[in-house]
Amino acid sequence: MAIQDTTQIGAAVREARKRLKVTQKELAMTSGTGLRFVSDLERGKPTCQIGKILQVLQTLGLRLSLADSAASVPEGGAS
Repeated sequence: MAIQDTTQIGAAVREARKRLKVTQKELAMTSGTGLRFVSDLERGKPTCQIGKILQVLQTLGLRLSLADSAASVPEGGAS
């Protein structure tokens, strides 16, 4: 899945949490974050700290990867 904004990250976190049948409070406790942070993250708050986001993703068994979008553009510009 190509993530374009913070709301998509939040939706992915919420989906994974619900699939695992874990409450926001349980996720906060096991990931070492707070309930408010998990709630803000799932709502797509753009100012959530990346370090804490990574903790939550790891707890849920999700991984974040980056790709160079310039590498997929043909030489000479966009098609």
